[in-house]
Formats: sequence, structure tokens, C-alpha cells
Amino acid sequence: MTEARGSTGAGRARYAPGTPCWVSLMVHGLEATQDFYRELFGWEFRPGPQQLGAYVRALLGGREVAGIGTLPPDRQLPVAWTPYLASDDVDATADLVRLCGGTIGVGPLDAAEAGRMAIGSDPAGAVFGIWQGAEHSGAAVSEMPGTPAWNELRTFDTVGVAKFYETVFGFEPVAAVSPDIDHVTLLVDGRPVAGIDGVGNALPRDRGPHWMTYFEVAEMERALERLAELGGQVLGAARDSEHGRVALVADPEGARFALVRRSG
Repeated sequence: MTEARGSTGAGRARYAPGTPCWVSLMVHGLEATQDFYRELFGWEFRPGPQQLGAYVRALLGGREVAGIGTLPPDRQLPVAWTPYLASDDVDATADLVRLCGGTIGVGPLDAAEAGRMAIGSDPAGAVFGIWQGAEHSGAAVSEMPGTPAWNELRTFDTVGVAKFYETVFGFEPVAAVSPDIDHVTLLVDGRPVAGIDGVGNALPRDRGPHWMTYFEVAEMERALERLAELGGQVLGAARDSEHGRVALVADPEGARFALVRRSG
């Protein structure tokens, strides 16, 4: 569970095209959601960009980690974490999404001087963002508790969807060498940056194909206890994996994400 990353801090390198560079959450109660993640991950918050409406950027040690915005009251959209994949030309990428059977639901549009964005979905319906950075290239800190550690697509099967992401974003897909596992790792410049997990009918009926963001924690059991105290839900018992200890959880509004305590 490694990821193509630049250096941390304000002077970090730009993300290579295709690399997950940001995660964003749209919710109904912005203040309550800020309180939850402030207590769980130690995040602080800064407003903006204004073009995105009621939107804040989460910070760790003054460096940007993620974004949280407010859903329009007249739209019944799922509350979910959405990864943004880096692009050098969001308009061209959006065109390619459409040509390859996906859809673009928002944008492309400018987010002030921060950059340019779009939100789309793949042919199976999983939602993702596209980000062309300007002043804001993406998350400025990683590999510490409270930061995104990994993004994985959970879908029916990997075959067609992996081809979509390969064509649109230039990923190199590497399939698991096992007849019992339907999993593809997506590489950028030879480095793993995300995964696709084909789970067939095991997908939740109320969710369908979706991206899952993993956030790093220092102590798994304590993090799960704190999450429950704050009104979140533990959806599955913590389990050991080749990457560390992992647990599926949800925040008080139902947004699902995973916690991971890395090995080593």
C-alpha cells in the first residue's frame, strides 16, 4: 500500500497524471462533520475556495490534507469520500472519460486560483474527481496519522473498468496472480498508486461500485473506540492484511472510509 508521492510540505512536487492527489467529502452538516474529523484525526480547517460554496480544507500542522463541502439541500446525493486523480489538462481528460463510456456530472470548472476540476463516473458508476492543479497541486502532507494512505475502487469485476482507467489516465494495470482473487493494482511510473477490487455480488446493495479512501492511524483499537464515541460506526472488525491492520468504518452521516495501521 504505497503511493506515488512527492515531498511533503508547501514545496512538494506536482502529482504525476493519474495519481490520487486529493480527497473530498460532501455532507449535509458541515460544522458537525468538521467536529467529528477534528476529534478523530486532529484536523484543523481553513475556508475556501469560495467558488466551491461552503467548503473547507482540512489541515495537519498547517498543511492541506483533504476537503469537506456542503451538499446542495435540493439534491439527494450520497455522502461519500471522493478521490481526485491528477491531470495536466482536465478538459481533455473529461472528454476522454466521455469517449470511454464514463460520464461527467460536474465541470470542468475553475476553483479560483487553486486549479481546475471535474467530477465524473466510470462506466460501472463509481464516482471520482479530476484535478488540474495551479496554486494547489493536492495534499501537501502524507505518510502520517490523519492522512490518506490509499484509494481503492470496489466494483463488480476488474476487466472492463481497469481498461477504462488505463485508457483515460495512463495507468499500468497489474492483475493479481491468483485465480481466486480479482484484483488489479494501478501503477504510475512503475509505482502503485491505487487498486481495483472486483468483489462481484458482495458489493453493498445501497452503494454499488465506489471508491474507498484509507486513512492512516497510529493505533487501530484506540481509533475505533474514538470513532464510536464520536458517533461513527465500525462496519467490520479490524483485520490483518499484507499492508497492516485495516477496518471499514463510517462517519455520523454515513460516509464510508477505511482506517489502516501500516505494518513496520
